[in-house]
Amino acid sequence: MAQFINPFSDWGFKHIFGREISKDLLICFLNDLFAGEFVIKSLAFGNKEQIGLSKDSREVIFDIYCTTDEGKEIIVEMQNRGQEHFIDRALYYTSRVIVNQGIKGEWDYDIRPVYTICFMNFVDPLLPLGKLRTDMILADKDNGKMVSDKIRMVYLMLPFFEKTETECENDFERWIFVLKNMNTFERMPFLAKNAVFKKLAEISDLRTLSKKDMDKYEDSIRIMRDAYATYKYAIKTGLEDGRKQGLEEGMAQGMAQGMAQGMAQGMAQGMAQGMAQVSYTNMTLPTVA
Repeated sequence: MAQFINPFSDWGFKHIFGREISKDLLICFLNDLFAGEFVIKSLAFGNKEQIGLSKDSREVIFDIYCTTDEGKEIIVEMQNRGQEHFIDRALYYTSRVIVNQGIKGEWDYDIRPVYTICFMNFVDPLLPLGKLRTDMILADKDNGKMVSDKIRMVYLMLPFFEKTETECENDFERWIFVLKNMNTFERMPFLAKNAVFKKLAEISDLRTLSKKDMDKYEDSIRIMRDAYATYKYAIKTGLEDGRKQGLEEGMAQGMAQGMAQGMAQGMAQGMAQGMAQVSYTNMTLPTVA
């Protein structure tokens, strides 16, 4: 029986990464994600509600929003189901955080880098198929050289991660393996590899949750399952409607083609018979002596 929180639920994801008590888990994950580029020593959670540019603008709400000790602003989001404009949505969120850095009065546009990390429990056809991680930056089209480090979007398509526990080679791969499969574990793997997984096991152990937190978690799971059921039903009804419409259109097209062919064939036969009759009546019969 599963022993750990499902990180794909909204409450579960925030319980693991979005609290002060578990902040070091997020720092460890981000450092493993950007290993070799920079090291985060500390971070502060920010207000997830970025107020719009006008009073009637809609609020933009992220799963996790934080600022590192070096001033980098980071958005972390878990997305369970695909959306038609998901890539554009991530760009929109990132852009809004950049715009909100603006200062009234004199300002030289010295903006802080904004990073968006999207955990995707689905496949987006606009991203490279078969690839777990896609990093998007502002770069020259011809030579690929980065022209600005102020915007970075990292898409992690979890369905493309197929390594087993023993095949994981580094802590980043171990993180992905754990997050993808955690809701099925009876024991937490990699405890001997890194102490962070021991704390992850403690934080996410269902048996340690208070009744209040368990109620919140179960409500989050119910919402996730309801959304999945709605998604499946929409696909099913869409397919059924498509088949029905296709059948009706096929029958109508078949009838139209049949009538057209029948009329053409009838006219051709009628003309042929008429011409034959005319030829017969106009024939000159030989005179019998």
